Amino acid sequence: MAKHPQPHLSEVERDLQKLETGLKNLEAQYNMFFAGRLPKPPWETRSAVEAVVKRYDRGFIQNYADRFRFQTLQSRWATLIELWDKGLRAREEGRPGPFAQPKKKDEPKRIENRILHVAAFSDPMREQDKLHDLYESLAEARHECGLDPVPFHKFADLVKTQVKKLNEDGDAEVAFRVAIKDGKVSLTARAMRGIGE
Repeated sequence: MAKHPQPHLSEVERDLQKLETGLKNLEAQYNMFFAGRLPKPPWETRSAVEAVVKRYDRGFIQNYADRFRFQTLQSRWATLIELWDKGLRAREEGRPGPFAQPKKKDEPKRIENRILHVAAFSDPMREQDKLHDLYESLAEARHECGLDPVPFHKFADLVKTQVKKLNEDGDAEVAFRVAIKDGKVSLTARAMRGIGE
């Protein structure tokens, strides 16, 4: 059985075919880059495709069908370039861009265990700066764990009551600690008797 001879392609048609393939390839590479599967953007492929686009942009394509095909590819190229550059800019600025992966709803955010703040009081009403710092760190911890802040006056009353209770004999400071453990916020108080004696 005789093989059908390949229809003869003009140089323009061959270049347009290359451009189409190059564009698809480049799109796949950019998708891989934004998904984290490529370490850097595909600059070489992009330069090669851009060279073909520029060459035909400056020249004149005789054949109407080829010219239409080139204009279609060129407008697709322009759209993709804008999208990729937006994605790169967003990544550099540390914000989610057009390629940001949607966060899975069922995956809880990992909150690491840590101590956020420690402060010692002997008279909280006279140590307002320390009291405000402790409150700020508690509010920040609650926010991180998705909880609403406690009203300041309630917090101040709690600290005052704890200091009074743990400091019955009046000679010890009371240490408060704000911490996050296993995704929960804790505020603990303990008397610091015997320290420095």
